[in-house]
Amino acid sequence: MDADAVAAPGAFNALVAKAIAQTGFDACYVSGGATSVAAGVPDVGLLTLDHFARTVREVVTGSGLPVIADADTGFGEEEMVRRTVIEYNHAGAAGCHLEDQVFPKRCGHLDGKSLIPLEQAVSKIAWAARAAEDCSGGDFIVCARTDAKGVEGFDAAVDRATAYVEAGASMIFPEGLASDQEFADFATRLRSRTTGRRVYLLANMTEFGKTPIIPLSRFAELGYNLVIYPVTTLRIAMGAVSRALAELKQTGTVEPLLDQMQTRAELYDLVGYTPGTPWELPAR
Repeated sequence: MDADAVAAPGAFNALVAKAIAQTGFDACYVSGGATSVAAGVPDVGLLTLDHFARTVREVVTGSGLPVIADADTGFGEEEMVRRTVIEYNHAGAAGCHLEDQVFPKRCGHLDGKSLIPLEQAVSKIAWAARAAEDCSGGDFIVCARTDAKGVEGFDAAVDRATAYVEAGASMIFPEGLASDQEFADFATRLRSRTTGRRVYLLANMTEFGKTPIIPLSRFAELGYNLVIYPVTTLRIAMGAVSRALAELKQTGTVEPLLDQMQTRAELYDLVGYTPGTPWELPAR
């Protein structure tokens, strides 16, 4: 297991992706929840594959970083799962995760979720793994997310994750774990069942959910390789937007807000633009 875990903050557009790269992060994440609410709809699987793939491409181009992208339930059955993997790979993503909920899906930290049958979930992961082999020689990461812990219990989550590894997943995402101990136990039990296979683990460090706030270094100690912060940047941005709008509505002037704003110079620096100089898209 790697000594360090990689942090992947979520980007809901290319500008946020640029800021993530500029700050020095090594990876970036595209959240289905953030992508959905940024389009003004709830996270219940309403957006199309084309919408998601376009966002993935913008974030890949904006960041220049390896991008792991949320693929929800794969936008349909096995044939659509295959198309999803190929489209995400063409968009430049390093990998995607697929979950085992029924449609319409729910946020992983809400109650009332339902799972598709294990046999169907295994089939979808197997199709994804074959698609990854066909379009990338196996370089594209297929991450299987299981929501079983909150539906069928912890043991069922381990059982499903084991089956997904056997079906071809190279990374596992256990959603909705509620303590350090659960993360530790999941990692230990899964790896004991998949001896001889290199299994990477993804942890979701979302706010206001079932998982307590756990530092990146602690996730590394617990055996997790990638930690996503899916909606952090959107929550920060929208909190600031809402407060600023309330201030503007009350006072009728932006003057009290100026010291909270990104300056024109800072914005131009982020996008690599010098006025009067031709701007060239980075050829990463």
